[in-house]
Amino acid sequence: MAATVVAVSRWHDRPARRGSRGARVRRLATRISVIVALLIATVVAVFPVFVTVVTAFTPSQETNKWPPHLFPASWTLSNFAALGSLIPIGRQALNSVIFAGGVTVLSLTFDTLAAYALARIDFRGRRVVFVVMVTTMMIPFQALLIPLYQFLTRLGLVGSLAGMIVPRAADVAGIFLLRQFFVALPRDLDNAARIDGAGELRVLFSIILPNAGPALLTLGLFNFVGNWNDLLWPLIMTSGADGRPLTAGVAALKGSISATTPYGVLMAGSLLAMIPLVVIFLLVQRRFIEGVTASGFKG
Repeated sequence: MAATVVAVSRWHDRPARRGSRGARVRRLATRISVIVALLIATVVAVFPVFVTVVTAFTPSQETNKWPPHLFPASWTLSNFAALGSLIPIGRQALNSVIFAGGVTVLSLTFDTLAAYALARIDFRGRRVVFVVMVTTMMIPFQALLIPLYQFLTRLGLVGSLAGMIVPRAADVAGIFLLRQFFVALPRDLDNAARIDGAGELRVLFSIILPNAGPALLTLGLFNFVGNWNDLLWPLIMTSGADGRPLTAGVAALKGSISATTPYGVLMAGSLLAMIPLVVIFLLVQRRFIEGVTASGFKG
């Protein structure tokens, strides 16, 4: 009788064990599929950077060969020397720092003030103002180029760094991002501060901003990278190589040297323009990820 009970219990346990084994197989297959998909996505993302680095050190006579080779027969630094003789690299790099850095500082300042007012101060018409501002995000920047250019021409700012920076001193997308972050912060602390007599600026600088570091860093990084890599606006606002940022200066070289596009020189310039962004991201990546995922109060 006991043997029969043991046999029956084993027979009942067999499907469960098979089921658990099947679940493990499915989990393993899912994990392998995710890893393979991530590897493919990584290769797709990294391959353009790999091509840029390799082409920057490839002699010009090899860059236009067909079929192309993954690695050159010989490596050279002549592309960087040619780039230095064609454009003022130092001047354009400084222009990039001033342009991207100036827009980032001004945008963070004005976006923070506007977002704080929309998120923490109760005033009549606040929702209307917010809806109107968000609606303007639907207007493409290209539709504003001609009237904006004419307006800056009348002010005498065309061809200057100030003319490139001032129109971007505030950004609706940045206001929206910070406003959403500020709304998620508890109102108890700033209400208590107001009861103690603190003004709005004191509340902003003493309570809100210390807890908004990740969001500010994220917005600042987006602004800096976006303006550093911008081509259309700097090319429209500048007419000479000395006034262009580095990215726009490198892009303006295409087709201006000879009938054959100097890919090696272009990639050398692209590599030089890429290095500062990579270094900045490596320095702030942890806080940047916190800012992207932040959704609550930071103590």
